[in-house]
Amino acid sequence: MVNLMNPATIPSSLVPRTELAPGVALRGLNSARDFTGMAAAYNRWAAAGGIERALTAHELATQYEHLENSDLARDVAVVEGLEGVIGYSRCEWREEPVSGLRVYTHRIVLPPEWCGDSIEAALLARTEARLRQVASEHPASIQKYFQVMIAETQTATVDLLMRHGYQPARYDYTMLRPTLDDIPELPLPDGIEVRPAIAADYRRIWEADNEAFRDHWGYTPMGDQDYERWRSEATFDPSLWRVAWEGDQVVGMVLAFVNATENAEYNRLRGYTEDICVRRPWRRRGIARALLARSLRGLRARGMTEAALGVDSENTSGALRLYESLGFRPINRFFLMRRPLDPADGAPFPADSQG
Repeated sequence: MVNLMNPATIPSSLVPRTELAPGVALRGLNSARDFTGMAAAYNRWAAAGGIERALTAHELATQYEHLENSDLARDVAVVEGLEGVIGYSRCEWREEPVSGLRVYTHRIVLPPEWCGDSIEAALLARTEARLRQVASEHPASIQKYFQVMIAETQTATVDLLMRHGYQPARYDYTMLRPTLDDIPELPLPDGIEVRPAIAADYRRIWEADNEAFRDHWGYTPMGDQDYERWRSEATFDPSLWRVAWEGDQVVGMVLAFVNATENAEYNRLRGYTEDICVRRPWRRRGIARALLARSLRGLRARGMTEAALGVDSENTSGALRLYESLGFRPINRFFLMRRPLDPADGAPFPADSQG
């Protein structure tokens, strides 16, 4: 398996070195040491936007080892200052089989004092140009959109994106249950049981999760690289999962986890209740609610004092109301912003980086 913390496995970069400003240059990923600076840049960028996240170099490298539709040599660009790595960008694309759209996503991470200014604008132009190049190799008949997820509180970047034609297409919340007291006892329907997760079932659980989310807005099917990334995550902890079964069928789940790095950084005891889903034949029977209550008790038993989750605010399944009924309240709002991709708009990607 490729290990990006091993310098020998870093692919040769095809991103040309470009001066963005005096003492600030753009270049490709070229060293395992880059991940240390990239993780630090992400944490500073997130904290400036009021997002309490903490990412380690190893976690970032693990994510990048298992990318789908993203080329490390072309799609990752590092912003370097006089003292080393200070930011980065990455591009990828996904297909939405339900809507028929193809979305070309990017993330730009920069020091907060540069967000919204000419350096971020230059990096935005670079990522869009690269994604246009990728899109030019895809069928012209497909509807194509640039896409970026950004916190509402990252106002300078939101303003920059809107000036460049991006508009909010969807809103997500991070929700918090500030205490793990008063968790209700909720029964499961007859014939439904929760079993400990064992390694032999991990793939089946993941496939059931993938299937259950196919009805959600913006759904994109997960591939083998997504599965390997999921298995490799530092927060992967099946002992915290609550998975419901009927016979040999996975019915639904809550795949809880604890991020120890974040908890240490922010001096808290928070667990996450994520991948909350129930497959179609078993919906509207109170299963998700009962599993979520069990998951909260599991986090409390682990020593956590609060729980958080992410949710699409317009989810048609009633997820937002469910979470509110169990004591969760929104603490952050995120914009999923899109802009129609017009291949004729803007400068082409630099020829010497096309390989």
